[in-house]
Amino acid sequence: MAQKLYDNGTHQCIGFYDLISDGGVQANQFLLIDSNHSAFIDPGGLIVYKDLLMCSAQFLANKKLDYIIGSHQDPDALSSVEKWLVETDCKIVLPTLWKRFMSHSVTPGQFNQRIIGIPDQGMNLKIGKAILKIIPAHFLHSEGNFQCYDPVSKILFSGDMGASLFLRYSERVDQPVEDFDNHIPNMESFHRRCMACNKICRYWVNMVRGLDIEWIIPQHGRSFKGKIMVERFLKWIEELQCGSDLVSQKTYSLP
Repeated sequence: MAQKLYDNGTHQCIGFYDLISDGGVQANQFLLIDSNHSAFIDPGGLIVYKDLLMCSAQFLANKKLDYIIGSHQDPDALSSVEKWLVETDCKIVLPTLWKRFMSHSVTPGQFNQRIIGIPDQGMNLKIGKAILKIIPAHFLHSEGNFQCYDPVSKILFSGDMGASLFLRYSERVDQPVEDFDNHIPNMESFHRRCMACNKICRYWVNMVRGLDIEWIIPQHGRSFKGKIMVERFLKWIEELQCGSDLVSQKTYSLP
């Protein structure tokens, strides 16, 4: 099912929330369109490729797919990359750190000229008349990791930051969080395990507070809509002890 997240007539953001089945990790895919140009953010793996292609066709008619943007190397983000390279003329944009690993996902040497590495400091990427900001999120959770901020819609596509992987079946992942305190158990264990440490979370919060954000939408689970809810999430992750904060010698004990 496709959901329009933003549409001002020339600029659109579309989310796809329910394409995963057969026990795969729930993941959201996103399509940005400006004028006659477009880009996917974390289009996922082969498990969703055909369904995503079909569900997005109505939005991509008579539009050029310029880019596939991968926030990091995980298969739930980018393992369908060769399908997109073969079926379209798009370019792949992914962290420079992971660029050399593309030979494990695509035919070696065949698509080298169509793979763009994101430098560690991030970059601006033009889509139509809009400028998408690709910002650093290193070690949250991948050591080479980026997020996408769309200044037109004021949406931060935050990748694994804010992800909720343990939702109850009754919860709709396409609906924003309404009760933040009640939602914390859906996020807490993942963030404690997969985010590097509190220091890096605080650096990230300091950076994104410089953006005008109306909506944080993770790659997994539910989103945080409105400035009050955005700030609730930023305050929570800013104070969270996680990753190496929780490690002791007991963690590194022989079995």
